Amino acid sequence: MVFYSALGIYTVAMTVANLLVAEFGPVVTPAIAFFLIGLDLVLRDWLQVRLKVWQMGSLIGFTGLLTYSLNPSADQIAIASATAFTAAAVLDWATFSYLKGTWLFRSIGSNVVGAAVDSVIFPTIAFGVLLPQIVIAQFAAKVLGGAIWAWLF
Repeated sequence: MVFYSALGIYTVAMTVANLLVAEFGPVVTPAIAFFLIGLDLVLRDWLQVRLKVWQMGSLIGFTGLLTYSLNPSADQIAIASATAFTAAAVLDWATFSYLKGTWLFRSIGSNVVGAAVDSVIFPTIAFGVLLPQIVIAQFAAKVLGGAIWAWLF
């Protein structure tokens, strides 16, 4: 039951995050990064030990397709999301697997790497230009939000 709830929460969080960015643009990305992407980073770690790599990749791709189907004008956001989350997920997975120690230490450490990758790739693809202030704000919000979510887990 917890596993399926985590899958549902992950899917809803990613889809809502994408739709909010499509609707309101880069100005909302730091708040979304803190609340929803921080949650995503931690759920990704939690799901990582329970899913195969292809299943996680499918889940990430599914959220991009779901975003597009709910709001076709969000196509660039869905593409940016799927690309950024795939790259971040691979590096998050590799870092989480490499680190030793408690789950909390490994989750926070891998979230820093995932947040950095996602924070550069997503807004650059979504908005067509590198936005340094948005990248920095997103990175800080994702790391802080991820640390809080990891601690709560």
